[in-house]
Amino acid sequence: MPHTPQLLAFALVALGMALTPGPNMVYLISRSICQGRTAGLISLGGVALGFVFYMLCAAFGITALLIAIPFAYDALRFGGALYLLYLAWQAVKPGGRSPFQVRDLPVDGPRKLFAMGFVTNLLNPKIAVLYLSLLPQFIDPANGSVLGQSLLLGVVQIMLSIAVNSTVAMTAGSIAVFLARKPAWLLMQRWLMGTVLAGLAVRMATEARR
Repeated sequence: MPHTPQLLAFALVALGMALTPGPNMVYLISRSICQGRTAGLISLGGVALGFVFYMLCAAFGITALLIAIPFAYDALRFGGALYLLYLAWQAVKPGGRSPFQVRDLPVDGPRKLFAMGFVTNLLNPKIAVLYLSLLPQFIDPANGSVLGQSLLLGVVQIMLSIAVNSTVAMTAGSIAVFLARKPAWLLMQRWLMGTVLAGLAVRMATEARR
């Protein structure tokens, strides 16, 4: 199993990714603002199922990849870094939008809310980057089963993401109102998001395999 410092380092990276708005958070915020907290939490259930799907696929896939091609993760690592830089630019470019800017969505029933949350997560490239580019950097075959390490790290990521996104869904309306009244805070939130993304991209591109 991963050593405690290694596990804590991954938890910090996963927390940073969870706090960085992406398709999942944008959808959950919009749904919570347009249809209420309950709708946001139902949607989060679908998102959580998507995380489990990604975790299982990545865990078995990473196991096979590390056994067959030990250095194949480098291509994923640099590709992931480029994608994170793209997200950072989208956040800070002139005319960029904050996820807390209200988007109109139709009213949906619980089944559709859950399904849309699941589909949104499956189509979320940020999660693919997390599992295919970031997670392998924290796996060391010398620490035991690669599959076991992958599953443990995946569980940590899922728990942190659910904690962050449930809090965001519950407070989205209040945050949106506050930011709408404070344009400077809205701009600060976008630049903070871009800075975190750029930092993660640099870390991903420069850190050697453990």
